[in-house]
Amino acid sequence: MKIIVIGGHGRIGSKLVETLGEEGHEAVAASRRTGVDAFTGEGLAEALEGARAIIDASNPPSYEDGTVMEFFRTTTANLLAAGDGHHVVVSIVGCHRLAGSGYMRAKVAQEQLVEASSNSYTIVRTTQFHEFVGTIADVATDGDTVHVPPASIQPLSARDAARAVGRLAVGDPLQRIVEVGGPEAFRFEALMRQVAGTRQVVTDPDARYFGADLADADLLPGPGADLGETRFEDWLSEAMRADPRSEPLLRDTGGVPS
Repeated sequence: MKIIVIGGHGRIGSKLVETLGEEGHEAVAASRRTGVDAFTGEGLAEALEGARAIIDASNPPSYEDGTVMEFFRTTTANLLAAGDGHHVVVSIVGCHRLAGSGYMRAKVAQEQLVEASSNSYTIVRTTQFHEFVGTIADVATDGDTVHVPPASIQPLSARDAARAVGRLAVGDPLQRIVEVGGPEAFRFEALMRQVAGTRQVVTDPDARYFGADLADADLLPGPGADLGETRFEDWLSEAMRADPRSEPLLRDTGGVPS
């Protein structure tokens, strides 16, 4: 089965290409690196020819509010117009509850465009990736203190996310939103302490999550969500063994992930 992964060289896109290939599918990474630009439309029709499924795992070059909204609206419209296969969107659990974040508003707009189209689709909302936890701590740091909201988070490894998205992509379109989460939930403070190094971590009722106020369960998947198997502590130990220089804090240069 030919599957095109838009953003196929990114954090989850590259893992999608890898896991789908391991399962015998023809998974093709499509990005500006391969001459495919979903934003301008360059190379898009040729890339999507013969594809049974299109997975949109793309992310914008900038996370400024206006840029993010324009990126997701434009790329989604282009993909829907160019492709007629199963359209799969990688989105974020809780995006519809976090209107204070420009990125989350843009993801909701992306979902709405897909839902309003005549294309067959599945929208997959994932919780935040293990690989992104270090960035969350960095963004929440003021001086030597990490300020986190009094809320919960249920991180998921990017590989588990890719496996779940891949399974859904090769199946029949569901015409609805499904959720994928990690195997266990944490209080923000407890999770941040695992990556904060020498910094102090405090729960701050005024702390925001990428510009948004966060209620306790805003980032948690609902009942019936598909749950990954990789626990955060196990993933962290593996990451530290692979690159001891990452201690005491795993750093990631990405923005809010999809």
